[in-house]
Amino acid sequence: MIEIRQKRYTGERALFGERDLHLAECTFADGESPLKECSNIHLRECLFEWKYPLWYGDHIRLENCTLFETARAGVWYTTDIKISGGIIEAPKTFRRSYGITLENVTLPNASETLWNCEGIQLKNVSARGDYFGMQSENVEIDGFHLAGNYAFDGAKNVSVRNARMITKDAFWNSENVTITDSFISGEYFGWNSKNMTLVNCTIESLQGLCYIRNLVMQNCKLLNTSRAFEYSTIDAEIKGGIDSICNPYSGALTADSIGEIVLERDKVDPYKTFIVCGGKPWGEDF
Repeated sequence: MIEIRQKRYTGERALFGERDLHLAECTFADGESPLKECSNIHLRECLFEWKYPLWYGDHIRLENCTLFETARAGVWYTTDIKISGGIIEAPKTFRRSYGITLENVTLPNASETLWNCEGIQLKNVSARGDYFGMQSENVEIDGFHLAGNYAFDGAKNVSVRNARMITKDAFWNSENVTITDSFISGEYFGWNSKNMTLVNCTIESLQGLCYIRNLVMQNCKLLNTSRAFEYSTIDAEIKGGIDSICNPYSGALTADSIGEIVLERDKVDPYKTFIVCGGKPWGEDF
C-alpha cells in the first residue's frame, strides 16, 4: 500500500481509479469526484471540500475525516465502506451503497442521507436532517440520536437499540422493524407498516401506531398519544396510561388506564380486540 501524507488535491478526478492507497492528513479541495472508482483506500484525518468524493468505490476506510457541507452527495454506488469518528456535514451522503459501517460519527446536516442502501451498521451516531434512511434494508443501529422528520420511510429489516429520535412520520411503510430501549417523539409514528416490535420504549406521538399489521409492544409507555392503534392489529403491553385509542382492527391491549376508547361497529368488529384496563377486562357488552 502506498502512503501519501499532507498533500492537497485540486481538479476533477484527482485520484480516479487508484488502488491500495493510505492517505493521511490530505485535503481534497475544489474538483469533483476525486476518489471515483477507487478501491482499497484508507483515509486518516483527511478533509473533503468538494462534491461527489467517493463514488463507485470498494473497500474504503475513513478515520477521523471531515466531509464539509460542499462535499455533498459524497458516497454513492460504493461497496464496503467504514467510517470511524469524524464529521459528515454534507447532505445526501450514501445512496445505493452496500456494506456501510459508521461508528462515533456526527452528521449535522443529514437530510436525504442513507437512501436505498443495504447492509448498514450504525454505532454511536448522531444525525440531524429529514428523510434519513429512506428505503434502506438490513440496518442495525446501537446508540443513535436523530432530529429530523420522515426517518426510515419504506425501510426493511431494521434493528434499533438505545436511540433517541425526534422525528415526525417515522418508519412509515416500513417492514420488519424492532426498536428496543429507545425514546421516539413525533406525530403519526409508524403508519402503514408491517411487523413492528417495540420493547422497553417510550413513544410520544399524536395519532401514532395506526394502520400497522402485526404491532407488538412490550413494556412500553405512550405519552400524549391520542387515537392510537387505528386499524392496526396489535399485541400491546402499555405501562401507564393512554390518552385515547380508536378502532384497533384486532388483537390484545393492556394498559394501566385509557382516557377514551372508541370502537365503532360500522368500522371494526369490537369483539376482535381484547382490552384490559387497570387490570380489568374492558366491558362485557360493547
